[in-house]
Amino acid sequence: MANVDRRTFCAAAAFGAAAMMAEAPSVQAQQPSGQPTAHFGYDDVIKRARDLASAPFQATPPALPAVLNNLSFDAWRDIRFRRDKAFLGGDGGPFRMEMFHLGHLYPQPVTVNIVREGIATPIPYSASLFDFGRTKLDGPLPVNLGFAGFRLLSPLNRPDVLDEVVAYLGASYFRFLGRNQRYGISARGLAVGTGLADEEFPFYREFWVETPGQQAGRITVYALLDGAAATGAYRFDLYPGVDSVMEVGVTLFPRRAGAKLGFAPLTSMFFTSQNDRRIKGDFRPELHDSDGLLIHTGTGEWIWRPLRNPETMETSAFLDKAVQGFGLLQRDRNFEDYQDLDLSYELRPSYWVEAKAGWGDGRVELVELPTADETNDNIVAFWVSNEPAEVGKPITLSYTITASLNLSRLSPGGRVAHTFQTLARSLGSDEVVVPGSRRFLIDFTGGDLAYFVPDPNLVSVVPTTTAGKITRSFLVPNPHINGFRAAIDIELPPGQSTDLRAFLRAGNRTLTETWTFPWKAPA
Repeated sequence: MANVDRRTFCAAAAFGAAAMMAEAPSVQAQQPSGQPTAHFGYDDVIKRARDLASAPFQATPPALPAVLNNLSFDAWRDIRFRRDKAFLGGDGGPFRMEMFHLGHLYPQPVTVNIVREGIATPIPYSASLFDFGRTKLDGPLPVNLGFAGFRLLSPLNRPDVLDEVVAYLGASYFRFLGRNQRYGISARGLAVGTGLADEEFPFYREFWVETPGQQAGRITVYALLDGAAATGAYRFDLYPGVDSVMEVGVTLFPRRAGAKLGFAPLTSMFFTSQNDRRIKGDFRPELHDSDGLLIHTGTGEWIWRPLRNPETMETSAFLDKAVQGFGLLQRDRNFEDYQDLDLSYELRPSYWVEAKAGWGDGRVELVELPTADETNDNIVAFWVSNEPAEVGKPITLSYTITASLNLSRLSPGGRVAHTFQTLARSLGSDEVVVPGSRRFLIDFTGGDLAYFVPDPNLVSVVPTTTAGKITRSFLVPNPHINGFRAAIDIELPPGQSTDLRAFLRAGNRTLTETWTFPWKAPA
């Protein structure tokens, strides 16, 4: 699995086929002569996905004109959709749709349809839809060129300004925003073989966008996904707002038995933070779109796993029965911790996935890859079912994704605010540091912790380790966060790994989520 250059909206792996698009006629063309026109809907996309699964996978996209294939990133980015050509505005509704041009790392054309009064009509390509800016193209482009993807706009932040609320571009990637948020994390329709040597990137072949009404607070998008391992029908219902919510329905048709399918995959970037100070030479103290993975287990436990930029790819699995939710969160909202005036990492949204129908026993996987800078998305989280994929056996499930700047409301107890590492000795002392030892400092805040700060003796830290031994732990109030700082000293044989866990309690009452962190003693 390779890192993905995030400047291209995670599309370095956007690869697939378009040869079968010509074989899929529009809805109008499928209606028998003299018969009433059927109302296009999600069931039609499911049927197409089922039919597509029974056909051989077409793995080679049609060749783009050389002038588009050779575009640089900057030249491709300079091709912009003309705002006055936007679709969906004819009825005065709150949404507009703009298209992305093919080229650079986007060779896969997709068909985009507008559904109006039950009739699906494909949008034809025309160069007049775009302003090519400084990008000069020699000669005319084919009239059947197609598009790379599209974005939807709505007055999200101000009633008189159209803001991008969601974009579909590259493979099965999409991302969306709530109010006053900046793009960072992305979502995908499906992850296949992520964390393995033979990762695949299925892609959307076709989209259908429902025409919203004048007062619509929701917009619906259907998508047809194709890949070597599976095909799928998707329904996306987007509700833009302070916290934008995407409701997702999936019906998947496996093409290959036993394929590792990752559902509700989230992709993000973590370069450096307070828990990892290996990166030197940058004036910015922290660089990340997400700083932790949060999981709500089927038993009700909340687990917080800080993210890392590892030296080699590492995969962590969290086994669970009926997981309730998971997400990649950006908890640190302090500009002072980033100091980036342009990129505004403190405004990158968290994405929280809430499981709905069809989820059973399985595991949440977290894949972390090493990266040398912040331009690569190196973090992926997704859910894998314990039930293996079978050809001819559809998989149906649903979930919601919430884009938010503050998800502290999710877990009722205290939560982790900071994670630090240091030498396992008292500050300023001349103690000999034992080889294979490390001290972890965890700040907990929120919940009822402020109530216990005046009498800290009522609270204790409960640390555990899967290997080695915990040689010391202690807890002190942290008035700066109205909570507590826990310290845990661990010793391991050189080269051995462990998973640490810790939470706070008062008597038999659990006060906080569970912090967990993997650590390997230097060899």
